[in-house]
Amino acid sequence: MKRPVSLKDLAQELGVSVSTVSRALKNSAEVSDAMKEKVKKLAKERKYRPNPFAVSLLKNSPRIIGIIVPDIATYYYSSIISAINQVAIGEGYSTIIASSDETYEVEKQCVENLINFRVEGILACVSQQTSDFSHFDLLSDQNIPLVFFDRVGLSEKNSCVITDNVESAQKATIHLLENGSKRIGFIGGANHLNIVKLRKHGYLQALRDYKMPIDKDLVVCKEIGYELGYEAASQLLSQPNPADAFLCLSESLAFGALKAIRDKGLHIPNDIALIGYIDEIHANYVLPPLSAMTHQTSKMGETAFNLLLKQINGSSKIEKKVVPCVLTVRGSTVKG
Repeated sequence: MKRPVSLKDLAQELGVSVSTVSRALKNSAEVSDAMKEKVKKLAKERKYRPNPFAVSLLKNSPRIIGIIVPDIATYYYSSIISAINQVAIGEGYSTIIASSDETYEVEKQCVENLINFRVEGILACVSQQTSDFSHFDLLSDQNIPLVFFDRVGLSEKNSCVITDNVESAQKATIHLLENGSKRIGFIGGANHLNIVKLRKHGYLQALRDYKMPIDKDLVVCKEIGYELGYEAASQLLSQPNPADAFLCLSESLAFGALKAIRDKGLHIPNDIALIGYIDEIHANYVLPPLSAMTHQTSKMGETAFNLLLKQINGSSKIEKKVVPCVLTVRGSTVKG
């Protein structure tokens, strides 16, 4: 595979220095008109294109930020990335996107790679394996600002953007209770994740407020993923006194639970109600459409970038911004 033509290639072909070629392409008065014409003609023939990344490095002002997410393919993260990109471009920044693939070791490598790319700052959502955040300390050693979003770490040291995890889970649980559900299963991710702890707390608080018994067998918190959602829901449906509703911490868990319900021959919502943290598009793709706690992803991405920009511009203030979820009621939770 042929590599792109560089300034060095043009210079070698013309028998002049790289600096002469560079000046000619910039119409510098230091280069004769004849040489400018030669350089531009060859550049066009060889389909030369300037490398803005290399140029920015030479100027020592990359104007590039890094984004680390657990999974690029998930609509939730891709929509946040899209929002970040839009506001970043408006401020003259480019982005480098890295996926940890939900693994701690890959996340560490992502941090290293972005440091090597000399990014001006990093926005990060931690993997579900991450419980040690020491690799992020490398950024402060390099004077690279860091802002966390959604799944956060080191919130005492870094600004962050989160959802209203406790309140939204509480609201979702109350909605299920007020629509006839009595045994609500909570399907979450790894217990060390702050987002899991907070949403579980909201779920339990709603049960307490409504004087409902708390049954630890209705709580399954392992990892986040479609298969894990399927396994957890199957487990909760196989109990002697099974759940009659599920609150799922993520989209993948919710769709895994949905398949488990169908494989059991049960009907939503009359046999079992289902609500999760699901984006609006995918919640409407299934029958019945799923009730959901919907993230305001655009607002989350914009807020995270603006906090990072403040840090890049010299602010040392640690800020915590909360972007509330929105309860959208559809056909999966209201029993007939």
